[in-house]
Amino acid sequence: MSIGCMSAEGIRKGIADGKFSAEEITVQYLERIKSKDSEIGAFITICEEESIKQARTVDNKRKKGEPLGRLAGVPIAIKDNICTNGIRTTCASKMLEDFIPPYNATVVDRLIMEDAVILGKTNMDEFGMGSSNENSAFKITRNPRDTGRVPGGSSGGSAAAVAADMVPASLGSDTGGSIRQPAAFCGVVGLKPTYGLVSRFGLIAFGSSLDTIGPFSKTVRDCAILLDVIQGGDGKDSTSHTGHYEKDYIHCMDGTVEGLKICVPEEFFNEGLDREIFQLVKKSAEILKDLGAKVEEVSMPVISQSLPAFYIISSAEASSNLGRYDGIRYGYRPEEYENLDDLIEKSRTEAFGDEVKRRIMFGTCVLTSGYYEEYYVGALKIRRILCDQFDELFSKYDIILGPVSPVLPFKIGESPKNPIDRYLADIYTATANLAGIPAISVPCGFSSEGLPVGLQMMGPRFGEKRILQAAYALEQALQLKL
Repeated sequence: MSIGCMSAEGIRKGIADGKFSAEEITVQYLERIKSKDSEIGAFITICEEESIKQARTVDNKRKKGEPLGRLAGVPIAIKDNICTNGIRTTCASKMLEDFIPPYNATVVDRLIMEDAVILGKTNMDEFGMGSSNENSAFKITRNPRDTGRVPGGSSGGSAAAVAADMVPASLGSDTGGSIRQPAAFCGVVGLKPTYGLVSRFGLIAFGSSLDTIGPFSKTVRDCAILLDVIQGGDGKDSTSHTGHYEKDYIHCMDGTVEGLKICVPEEFFNEGLDREIFQLVKKSAEILKDLGAKVEEVSMPVISQSLPAFYIISSAEASSNLGRYDGIRYGYRPEEYENLDDLIEKSRTEAFGDEVKRRIMFGTCVLTSGYYEEYYVGALKIRRILCDQFDELFSKYDIILGPVSPVLPFKIGESPKNPIDRYLADIYTATANLAGIPAISVPCGFSSEGLPVGLQMMGPRFGEKRILQAAYALEQALQLKL
């Protein structure tokens, strides 16, 4: 039995059919982590004893003839900014190095209810701030496709764990591309759901109006199954959607895109986009056209202004959300301090990394009385214009198609020294977070150096079925060996 080629869907079926036990699968993945993670660095915490207990519970249910959950015995990794009861949750920060939540995030409870097995917590850029996974306070995660390169961020640990066959699926969070960019860099599938479709309760906040939890997997079908499990209304989350929820996303996947209308914004293909990415994305668009989709180029001028708006809004929200870490209630506290002001200053100075400090300062600046109207309110206006333009496009088209990242996975330590240059990596992904729409990254080929390239598909709010349908059709047409 080779776990490397097994999907979450296949594992669940094999356990249900009695071909192997949940404990056997769990032990094999734990052994894989032990042998591989010293090289990759995808995990911060490994839950060996707890996961074996969960697996044995699944096996006992099967022996007794009890109904099994949709993820029965499937090993899952969780990004370390998603709370897990009794399991350390650090946000890859010295600030929360010893934080053990007394409750589960809603998504974790939903995974457990469907008999998933939680193997551990994955590394990330500190508090979700970064696009390389080099900003963790504990370790650098390496890309399994080329260990000299970054896996992307901030959910790089979750993407790398799937790409390295240490888990068949994982959860990450996406504030401006933090699921889709590492999915593209590592050659796996990554989905950012519609804002409000998946509960944020238990997700340690970066940008509250932007953050979304979503799945990583090797296949589009597995991604759809995980989404079906974690979505749903939640009274603990005031931003949770209270209306109708689509069910059984997997049933929309018949491999066809006949009649789908797809648009490609010309602004996604300006100067700065790697030539090989350009060619592979264009080739994928032609494949979808050959499969029966209607593909047209359009113009969306506001895209050029969306990235500055994103960083203003996300940094302002980060400044507000991270204000609670003061060394008094919980989190890091220095051993010596003279007074209350000294305690707060030392706690934040010693425990936050450079990127977190940079965004706190920037966010605080744009919220001050002298800049609030010009910058923060101005960014909100651009966000409104962007949403209106998306609405207009989706009245004519089903899907917006484009690249995920303008660059291929870069080498560790090669990240530009200028923060503004680093932030440009989010140029194609941040728009979906500002508008609250769903977006998926699906592998569409490899560069001449063998590095994976991701294609992004965006849909209207609660249009997950459309993008999953098209992503599955492309996946089946390409038949890539990942």
